Amino acid sequence: MRSDLHRSVRLLQAYAVSLTAAVLALGVLGWVRGSPGTQRFDQIDVQRINIVEPDGTIRLVLSNKARFPGLYLKRKEYSHPRGTAGLLFFNDEGTEDGGLAYRGSHSDSGTVADGEIMFDRYGQDQTVGLEYSDVPNRRLAALEVWDRPDTISLEDMIARSQAIGRMPEGPDRTRALKQLRAATGSIRLFAGRNQDHSAAVVLSDPMGRPRLRLIVDEAGDGRIEFLDASGLVTSTLRPR
Repeated sequence: MRSDLHRSVRLLQAYAVSLTAAVLALGVLGWVRGSPGTQRFDQIDVQRINIVEPDGTIRLVLSNKARFPGLYLKRKEYSHPRGTAGLLFFNDEGTEDGGLAYRGSHSDSGTVADGEIMFDRYGQDQTVGLEYSDVPNRRLAALEVWDRPDTISLEDMIARSQAIGRMPEGPDRTRALKQLRAATGSIRLFAGRNQDHSAAVVLSDPMGRPRLRLIVDEAGDGRIEFLDASGLVTSTLRPR
């Protein structure tokens, strides 16, 4: 009888200890989380953050250079080395549709730095962006607008690019690369600072050939230039 009583007391003690531990654990968890679904931190050290929808569709990535993602098309990732850190945006289908990238370093050969924020056309590459580039013997900062095609998708361009990459060096490969570049679209508007220290607005035709330039050169002199399809200046307007 006494042994049964001792056994019952021990069970009650074990139950009380377990219940107390569970209550304390829930209290600590509630204190750490603050409110359901939310955690608060003063500082986080992290290499990459993925923002995803409830179904797992990726919507935004913030990453360092080492873990920066490749090119995403409809939730599938393709190899696409970039060498930058930054931020990538994704549309409702899990396809990349713009981003922010930046880098900068200095060595004996000079400074290499650039930064850009781009927005892509649906199913295409960038269509408008702000860009800064500073490499040896070349520096520019500009707003650019691209004209992207309706007849070829980014998936098709990737497939063609991969096929060209398997081709041997030679005239056929060079010709295929030229045709692919022509099919991907062209810059229609450039407004910014050129490597010759001029400020310019350049308007180009659908083939990407400059046809009108509004320029203020390094000396502060302004002019308007009209160009033909070969790039020859056919007429120039200067202040009287």
